[in-house]
Amino acid sequence: MAALDLFGRRWSLRILWELRAGPLGFRPLQKRCDDMSSSVMRQRLTELLDAQVIHQLPDSRYELTPLGQEARHALNPLARWAERWAATIDPQGADHTDDQSAGRVSHLGTVGDGTPERDSVD
Repeated sequence: MAALDLFGRRWSLRILWELRAGPLGFRPLQKRCDDMSSSVMRQRLTELLDAQVIHQLPDSRYELTPLGQEARHALNPLARWAERWAATIDPQGADHTDDQSAGRVSHLGTVGDGTPERDSVD
């Protein structure tokens, strides 16, 4: 299925998610995507442009097309599930640490889009 191939590529869904609130330029979008490499960002943007889920405005910012908005709405149930999943894994919150977890995964939080993120303490 072509949509799964497109959205299954690393960063594709994140780009759509970050554009949910409105248009962004290349650098601000890159920052919101954890400073992904410029080459990967360009590749993903080209793929999303070709798929007509985003388009580029005359001022060079990117925004979701109507198809992209539909995809974003389709992701809302997944985002809600991710929040419940993160709460199940770490019901005490992202700042919870204990002596036994030192040196291992010390907290499980969520990134701004509600997806789980694991951080290790060095």
